[in-house]
Amino acid sequence: MSADSSQLFPGKQFISTILEALETKTAMSGSLARRYLQRAAMAGIIIGLLYVTHYAVVAAFDAVPAGDATLEPLGRLVGAAVFGSALVFIYYTKSELLTSNMMVVSIGAYYRRTGWAKALRLLGLCFLGNALGGLLVAALVRFSTLVAGAPLAQMESSVEHKLEFITAGATGWSDLMVRAILCNFMINVAMLLVYNGLIKDDLTKSLVMVISVFIFAFLGLEHSVANTVLFTIVGLQSGIDPGLAAANVGIALVGNFIGGGLLIGLYYAYANDDARYLRARADAE
Repeated sequence: MSADSSQLFPGKQFISTILEALETKTAMSGSLARRYLQRAAMAGIIIGLLYVTHYAVVAAFDAVPAGDATLEPLGRLVGAAVFGSALVFIYYTKSELLTSNMMVVSIGAYYRRTGWAKALRLLGLCFLGNALGGLLVAALVRFSTLVAGAPLAQMESSVEHKLEFITAGATGWSDLMVRAILCNFMINVAMLLVYNGLIKDDLTKSLVMVISVFIFAFLGLEHSVANTVLFTIVGLQSGIDPGLAAANVGIALVGNFIGGGLLIGLYYAYANDDARYLRARADAE
Protein backbone atom coordinates (compact mmCIF):
# COMPACT_ATOMS: atom_id res chain seq x y z
CA MET A 1 0.00 0.00 0.00
CA SER A 2 1.44 3.40 -1.00
CA ALA A 3 2.02 6.10 1.57
CA ASP A 4 -0.28 9.14 1.50
CA SER A 5 1.31 11.97 -0.49
CA SER A 6 0.09 14.56 2.05
CA GLN A 7 2.08 12.80 4.78
CA LEU A 8 5.21 12.50 2.68
CA PHE A 9 5.03 16.13 1.53
CA PRO A 10 3.45 18.00 4.47
CA GLY A 11 4.49 21.43 3.20
CA LYS A 12 2.22 21.45 0.16
CA GLN A 13 -0.13 24.01 1.71
CA PHE A 14 2.82 26.27 2.46
CA ILE A 15 3.96 26.05 -1.16
CA SER A 16 0.49 26.71 -2.57
CA THR A 17 0.03 29.71 -0.26
CA ILE A 18 3.38 31.15 -1.35
CA LEU A 19 2.59 30.63 -5.04
CA GLU A 20 -0.73 32.44 -4.62
CA ALA A 21 1.06 35.32 -2.90
CA LEU A 22 3.60 35.39 -5.72
CA GLU A 23 0.88 35.91 -8.32
CA THR A 24 -0.35 38.99 -6.46
CA LYS A 25 3.17 40.36 -5.95
CA THR A 26 4.12 39.80 -9.60
CA ALA A 27 0.97 41.50 -10.85
CA MET A 28 1.48 44.48 -8.54
CA SER A 29 5.15 44.89 -9.40
CA GLY A 30 4.15 44.98 -13.06
CA SER A 31 0.98 46.94 -13.87
CA LEU A 32 0.67 48.47 -10.38
CA ALA A 33 4.32 49.23 -9.75
CA ARG A 34 3.65 52.58 -8.08
CA ARG A 35 1.30 51.02 -5.55
CA TYR A 36 3.74 48.18 -5.01
CA LEU A 37 6.44 50.74 -4.21
CA GLN A 38 4.09 52.30 -1.67
CA ARG A 39 3.56 48.97 0.05
CA ALA A 40 7.31 48.39 0.10
CA ALA A 41 7.93 51.91 1.41
CA MET A 42 5.61 51.24 4.33
CA ALA A 43 7.82 48.31 5.36
CA GLY A 44 10.83 50.65 5.30
CA ILE A 45 8.99 53.19 7.44
CA ILE A 46 8.05 50.54 9.99
CA ILE A 47 11.62 49.24 10.17
CA GLY A 48 12.96 52.78 10.53
CA LEU A 49 10.67 53.75 13.38
CA LEU A 50 11.15 50.52 15.30
CA TYR A 51 14.92 50.54 14.77
CA VAL A 52 15.06 54.06 16.23
CA THR A 53 12.99 52.79 19.16
CA HIS A 54 15.36 49.85 19.61
CA TYR A 55 18.38 52.13 20.01
CA ALA A 56 16.43 54.56 22.22
CA VAL A 57 15.56 51.67 24.55
CA VAL A 58 19.20 50.53 24.71
CA ALA A 59 20.31 54.09 25.46
CA ALA A 60 17.64 54.52 28.17
CA PHE A 61 18.76 51.40 30.04
CA ASP A 62 22.42 52.35 29.64
CA ALA A 63 21.68 55.71 31.31
CA VAL A 64 20.25 54.13 34.46
CA PRO A 65 22.77 54.30 37.36
CA ALA A 66 23.80 50.78 38.38
CA GLY A 67 27.00 51.25 40.36
CA ASP A 68 29.96 49.55 38.71
CA ALA A 69 27.64 47.48 36.53
CA THR A 70 25.75 48.50 33.42
CA LEU A 71 22.20 47.82 32.34
CA GLU A 72 23.07 47.89 28.64
CA PRO A 73 22.73 44.09 28.25
CA LEU A 74 19.23 44.31 29.69
CA GLY A 75 18.55 47.22 27.36
CA ARG A 76 19.69 45.16 24.39
CA LEU A 77 17.34 42.40 25.51
CA VAL A 78 14.33 44.71 25.80
CA GLY A 79 15.27 46.66 22.67
CA ALA A 80 15.49 43.47 20.61
CA ALA A 81 12.07 42.41 21.90
CA VAL A 82 10.60 45.78 20.90
CA PHE A 83 12.18 45.60 17.44
CA GLY A 84 10.81 42.07 17.15
CA SER A 85 7.36 43.52 16.51
CA ALA A 86 8.53 45.03 13.20
CA LEU A 87 7.77 41.88 11.23
CA VAL A 88 4.32 41.65 12.83
CA PHE A 89 3.49 45.21 11.76
CA ILE A 90 4.79 44.55 8.25
CA TYR A 91 2.81 41.33 7.91
CA TYR A 92 -0.52 42.69 9.14
CA THR A 93 -0.28 45.95 7.17
CA LYS A 94 0.30 43.87 4.01
CA SER A 95 3.55 45.74 3.43
CA GLU A 96 6.31 44.34 1.23
CA LEU A 97 9.69 43.38 2.70
CA LEU A 98 12.61 42.42 0.48
CA THR A 99 13.99 39.62 2.62
CA SER A 100 10.79 37.57 2.86
CA ASN A 101 10.20 38.10 -0.86
CA MET A 102 13.54 36.42 -1.54
CA MET A 103 11.93 33.20 -0.32
CA VAL A 104 8.75 33.81 -2.31
CA VAL A 105 10.43 34.38 -5.69
CA SER A 106 12.80 31.43 -5.18
CA ILE A 107 9.88 29.08 -4.66
CA GLY A 108 8.12 30.62 -7.65
CA ALA A 109 11.18 30.20 -9.86
CA TYR A 110 11.55 26.55 -8.81
CA TYR A 111 7.95 25.80 -9.81
CA ARG A 112 8.31 27.92 -12.96
CA ARG A 113 5.58 30.35 -11.90
CA THR A 114 7.97 33.21 -12.58
CA GLY A 115 11.20 33.77 -14.45
CA TRP A 116 14.30 35.16 -12.81
CA ALA A 117 13.98 38.40 -14.80
CA LYS A 118 10.54 39.07 -13.30
CA ALA A 119 11.75 37.88 -9.90
CA LEU A 120 14.68 40.31 -9.94
CA ARG A 121 12.35 43.12 -11.01
CA LEU A 122 10.08 42.38 -8.06
CA LEU A 123 13.03 42.25 -5.64
CA GLY A 124 14.54 45.42 -7.09
CA LEU A 125 11.29 47.38 -6.76
CA CYS A 126 10.81 46.03 -3.25
CA PHE A 127 14.30 47.08 -2.16
CA LEU A 128 13.81 50.51 -3.71
CA GLY A 129 10.53 50.94 -1.86
CA ASN A 130 12.04 49.74 1.43
CA ALA A 131 14.92 52.20 1.00
CA LEU A 132 12.58 55.10 0.16
CA GLY A 133 10.52 54.39 3.27
CA GLY A 134 13.70 54.39 5.34
CA LEU A 135 14.77 57.65 3.69
CA LEU A 136 11.49 59.29 4.68
CA VAL A 137 12.01 58.27 8.31
CA ALA A 138 15.62 59.46 8.16
CA ALA A 139 14.54 62.85 6.79
CA LEU A 140 11.87 63.29 9.46
CA VAL A 141 14.28 62.28 12.23
CA ARG A 142 16.90 64.67 10.86
CA PHE A 143 14.63 67.63 11.56
CA SER A 144 13.70 66.51 15.07
CA THR A 145 15.40 65.69 18.37
CA LEU A 146 14.15 62.08 18.45
CA VAL A 147 17.65 60.57 18.45
CA ALA A 148 19.56 63.47 19.99
CA GLY A 149 22.18 62.49 22.53
CA ALA A 150 22.51 58.91 23.72
CA PRO A 151 20.28 57.21 21.10
CA LEU A 152 22.31 58.71 18.26
CA ALA A 153 25.52 57.65 19.99
CA GLN A 154 24.20 54.08 20.15
CA MET A 155 23.30 54.18 16.46
CA GLU A 156 26.68 55.61 15.49
CA SER A 157 28.44 52.90 17.49
CA SER A 158 26.37 50.24 15.73
CA VAL A 159 27.17 51.72 12.31
CA GLU A 160 30.87 51.83 13.16
CA HIS A 161 30.74 48.16 14.10
CA LYS A 162 28.89 47.22 10.90
CA LEU A 163 31.36 49.11 8.70
CA GLU A 164 34.28 47.41 10.46
CA PHE A 165 33.15 44.16 8.81
CA ILE A 166 34.24 45.74 5.52
CA THR A 167 37.47 47.37 6.68
CA ALA A 168 38.57 44.13 8.40
CA GLY A 169 39.06 42.43 5.03
CA ALA A 170 38.20 38.82 4.21
CA THR A 171 37.58 37.76 7.82
CA GLY A 172 35.13 40.61 8.30
CA TRP A 173 33.40 39.88 5.00
CA SER A 174 32.89 36.24 5.91
CA ASP A 175 31.62 37.21 9.37
CA LEU A 176 29.12 39.60 7.77
CA MET A 177 28.07 36.95 5.26
CA VAL A 178 27.37 34.35 7.95
CA ARG A 179 25.38 36.86 10.00
CA ALA A 180 23.35 37.82 6.92
CA ILE A 181 22.63 34.17 6.05
CA LEU A 182 21.42 33.36 9.55
CA CYS A 183 19.40 36.57 9.72
CA ASN A 184 17.19 35.82 6.76
CA PHE A 185 17.06 32.15 7.63
CA MET A 186 15.36 33.16 10.89
CA ILE A 187 13.06 35.68 9.20
CA ASN A 188 11.84 33.10 6.71
CA VAL A 189 11.54 30.30 9.24
CA ALA A 190 8.98 32.57 10.88
CA MET A 191 7.19 33.14 7.56
CA LEU A 192 7.23 29.39 6.92
CA LEU A 193 5.43 28.84 10.22
CA VAL A 194 2.97 31.64 9.48
CA TYR A 195 2.11 30.37 5.99
CA ASN A 196 2.11 26.59 6.48
CA GLY A 197 -1.45 26.46 7.80
CA LEU A 198 -0.62 24.72 11.10
CA ILE A 199 -0.81 27.89 13.20
CA LYS A 200 -4.39 29.14 13.21
CA ASP A 201 -4.45 32.01 15.71
CA ASP A 202 -2.97 35.46 15.21
CA LEU A 203 -1.39 35.58 18.68
CA THR A 204 0.86 32.60 17.98
CA LYS A 205 1.72 33.91 14.52
CA SER A 206 2.73 37.23 16.08
CA LEU A 207 4.80 35.50 18.75
CA VAL A 208 6.67 33.49 16.11
CA MET A 209 7.52 36.64 14.16
CA VAL A 210 8.59 38.57 17.27
CA ILE A 211 10.91 35.76 18.38
CA SER A 212 12.54 35.43 14.96
CA VAL A 213 13.35 39.15 14.75
CA PHE A 214 14.38 39.19 18.42
CA ILE A 215 16.99 36.52 17.66
CA PHE A 216 18.41 38.48 14.73
CA ALA A 217 18.48 41.78 16.66
CA PHE A 218 19.91 40.38 19.90
CA LEU A 219 22.61 38.28 18.23
CA GLY A 220 23.62 41.13 15.92
CA LEU A 221 22.71 39.35 12.69
CA GLU A 222 22.79 41.41 9.49
CA HIS A 223 19.62 42.46 7.63
CA SER A 224 20.18 44.29 4.35
CA VAL A 225 17.08 46.48 4.60
CA ALA A 226 17.53 47.32 8.28
CA ASN A 227 21.16 48.22 7.60
CA THR A 228 20.15 50.41 4.67
CA VAL A 229 17.67 52.28 6.85
CA LEU A 230 20.14 52.62 9.74
CA PHE A 231 22.90 53.89 7.45
CA THR A 232 20.50 56.44 5.94
CA ILE A 233 19.40 57.74 9.34
CA VAL A 234 22.95 58.06 10.68
CA GLY A 235 24.22 59.41 7.35
CA LEU A 236 21.78 62.32 7.45
CA GLN A 237 22.58 62.96 11.11
CA SER A 238 26.36 62.82 11.25
CA GLY A 239 27.66 61.51 7.93
CA ILE A 240 28.83 58.08 6.79
CA ASP A 241 31.27 56.56 4.30
CA PRO A 242 28.92 55.66 1.40
CA GLY A 243 31.36 53.16 -0.13
CA LEU A 244 31.70 51.13 3.06
CA ALA A 245 27.94 51.31 3.65
CA ALA A 246 27.21 50.10 0.10
CA ALA A 247 29.69 47.24 0.49
CA ASN A 248 28.02 46.17 3.74
CA VAL A 249 24.58 46.21 2.17
CA GLY A 250 25.85 44.36 -0.91
CA ILE A 251 27.29 41.48 1.10
CA ALA A 252 24.22 41.44 3.34
CA LEU A 253 21.97 41.16 0.27
CA VAL A 254 23.87 38.09 -0.96
CA GLY A 255 23.84 36.50 2.49
CA ASN A 256 20.15 37.26 3.01
CA PHE A 257 19.34 35.64 -0.34
CA ILE A 258 21.28 32.52 0.60
CA GLY A 259 19.54 32.31 3.98
CA GLY A 260 16.01 33.02 2.80
CA GLY A 261 16.01 32.26 -0.91
CA LEU A 262 18.13 29.11 -0.91
CA LEU A 263 18.09 27.58 2.59
CA ILE A 264 14.35 28.15 3.04
CA GLY A 265 12.85 28.88 -0.40
CA LEU A 266 14.56 26.39 -2.69
CA TYR A 267 15.03 23.83 0.08
CA TYR A 268 11.31 23.65 0.91
CA ALA A 269 10.32 23.93 -2.74
CA TYR A 270 12.33 20.78 -3.52
CA ALA A 271 11.37 18.97 -0.30
CA ASN A 272 7.66 19.38 -1.10
CA ASP A 273 7.80 18.68 -4.84
CA ASP A 274 5.71 15.52 -5.20
CA ALA A 275 5.48 15.50 -9.01
CA ARG A 276 8.11 12.78 -9.53
CA TYR A 277 6.66 10.66 -6.71
CA LEU A 278 3.14 10.89 -8.11
CA ARG A 279 4.32 9.96 -11.61
CA ALA A 280 6.20 6.93 -10.27
CA ARG A 281 3.15 5.83 -8.29
CA ALA A 282 0.89 6.25 -11.32
CA ASP A 283 3.28 4.18 -13.45
CA ALA A 284 3.36 1.45 -10.79
CA GLU A 285 -0.41 1.25 -10.76
